[in-house]
Amino acid sequence: ITGETGTGKELIAREIHHRSERASGPFVAINCGAIPATLIESELFGYRQGAFTGALLDKQGSLESANGGTLFLDEIGEMPLELQVRLLRVIETREVKPLGTHKSTPLDIRLICATNRKLFEETEQGSFRKDLYYRINVVDLQLPPLRDRGEDVVMIAKYILDRYTERFQQESKKFSEETLRGILRYSWPGNIRELENRIAQAVVLSESQSLNLSDLNLSPEMLGDTVLSLHEARERFTLDYISHVLTLN
Repeated sequence: ITGETGTGKELIAREIHHRSERASGPFVAINCGAIPATLIESELFGYRQGAFTGALLDKQGSLESANGGTLFLDEIGEMPLELQVRLLRVIETREVKPLGTHKSTPLDIRLICATNRKLFEETEQGSFRKDLYYRINVVDLQLPPLRDRGEDVVMIAKYILDRYTERFQQESKKFSEETLRGILRYSWPGNIRELENRIAQAVVLSESQSLNLSDLNLSPEMLGDTVLSLHEARERFTLDYISHVLTLN
């Protein structure tokens, strides 16, 4: 699953799991970018008592924990190269070997990975293994950023507003017409995560039942140019085009 940060990659992964025959099995999520490189290996593969200093008890890794279900590796592009080799081995053999043991455990998991990086380019640069890339890139779901989803952003905003008013036990609130137009025009660089954050803040702090742009901390300067009439747009394009041609000549 590829897409910018905040586009909802983990939500899609969970939905795939819940709609599959593995829905009764576990869903285990690991953020490869949030765990120190020194701990990712033990987190994924687990270990047996005495495998290293401080390993006082057996620990089941995420791969074993996801057996019969789905393992979601978020930000897989952050995974160190040496661990990419081990993960490739697991995918090919369908077995996992915890640290400190020679005994392998059979695995039956669905592996879903997510990244906001361009992994193919990183394989060309040598920062991501090409063989692992082709192993995990069987079905590629590309999530568009919120700014490219048209009126979907309004539908999503209304859903989030209803959810937060219920969660915070607030009276029903709605967006003003001006606010809805602003939501459509804003570029949402933080995508759904930013939309959710701004709406949650508005629900908590606004005393009005109709939320305006200032409740979402959106100023007119943040909304870009106003929409021009077709005649004005033609005139602006003509002037820009003539000016550009004159400059070239």
